[in-house]
Amino acid sequence: MNTFGDPTIWLPFVFAGLMGLSILIYVVLDGFDLGVGVLFPFADDAEKDRMIATIGPFWDANETWLVLAVGLLLVAFPAAHGTILTALYLPVAIMLVGLILRGVAFEFRAKAPAPHKHLWNNAFFAGSLMTSLSQGFMLGMYIMGLEWTLVHAAFSLLTAVFLTVGYSFIGATWVIHKTDAGLQRKAVGWAKGGIWGLVLGIALVSMATPLVSTRIFEKWFSWPEALLLSPLPILSALLVFGLWSMLRRMPFMNDRLSWLPFAAASMLWVMAFVGMAYSFYPYVVPEKLTIYEAASAPESLFIILIGTLFVLPTILAYTVLAYTVFRGKATELRYD
Repeated sequence: MNTFGDPTIWLPFVFAGLMGLSILIYVVLDGFDLGVGVLFPFADDAEKDRMIATIGPFWDANETWLVLAVGLLLVAFPAAHGTILTALYLPVAIMLVGLILRGVAFEFRAKAPAPHKHLWNNAFFAGSLMTSLSQGFMLGMYIMGLEWTLVHAAFSLLTAVFLTVGYSFIGATWVIHKTDAGLQRKAVGWAKGGIWGLVLGIALVSMATPLVSTRIFEKWFSWPEALLLSPLPILSALLVFGLWSMLRRMPFMNDRLSWLPFAAASMLWVMAFVGMAYSFYPYVVPEKLTIYEAASAPESLFIILIGTLFVLPTILAYTVLAYTVFRGKATELRYD
């Protein structure tokens, strides 16, 4: 067990990295299809079918990353799993109901008689909204240390709204990439509105995070530690400026660069996530449990790591294959 150094140090770090990677991929991939669902009320019936077609081959597989992240939390950091899910029991339950509702609606809208189809469209929107809001609320509570107070709940409600708007933004950029003509132009308009919600959400989290503990405050503003974080706000500001400038001129002739807004939006999410990971490390439960204190026994982690080395590449390969096979514009939605 000591071949690679101290397993009580590197194994928890590796599993924290794997769990963080799974959460990040989930937020980007399932974030855009949740965002597409949140945008449903702004589209007509034909556009809704086209929007469903843009996420049809991907949405179910995208949720695999959430299962993987929660599974890694359970097996690698069981003490943290119990603490986090106990504190977030209500929003987790709402999220699960939302995921079930949107999954059922996705299938039933294809089978329902025409007069009833709008009910399942509304159910798909409701499930997407419930899931997005509950995840945003959980994010806010996590930042606030998982303690239920009136102030913390109010902050979490704000992060719930802003995360939902952020999902709608990345969903709009996905629709820009996967569609054309009138729906693409509509999506450009949605993205131009949603980008400011994402910016406000990142700003809100950025202002609150260093205030939750003196440790994080010193990480952000002490010298030379502040140098490690300084590239993130600079790059984020440049990305936002570039995105806004691009969206004002889109769509381009011959559908040129339609993929770029989604790529840039994904990078914004990546940088926001890296900033949070840097701020809270080494804690898995903010200011209460570090990854080293919450980790399972090294012998258990080593066995789990062997399994993960098979499972993770398989999921990655399937994801790459799915996005490769179904690349290009979404075509007319058909169920036969």
